[in-house]
Amino acid sequence: MADKLVPLAEKRLMDVKLGELTSWFGTKDFTPNGILSALRRGRDRYYNKYIHVRKGGIGGVAMLLAGYVAISYIWEYDHIKHDRWRRYH
Repeated sequence: MADKLVPLAEKRLMDVKLGELTSWFGTKDFTPNGILSALRRGRDRYYNKYIHVRKGGIGGVAMLLAGYVAISYIWEYDHIKHDRWRRYH
């Protein structure tokens, strides 16, 4: 059974072939309003998949918390790096 033909603008990044990548980027909206709507769609997709489910668990919230911890560690790494105890010879 053959796959349905999907317009290039509606394909996800994982479905785009390497030769089509530049034209796929050309179909995207990089205005501030377009970027905000893309972030909103991503947030809605995350909430619908992990948070707003019938039998929910701790997985979605734990993933969000782990992401927050990782990002805050990356932001504060320079400050943490200089606070280490060092042996002076």
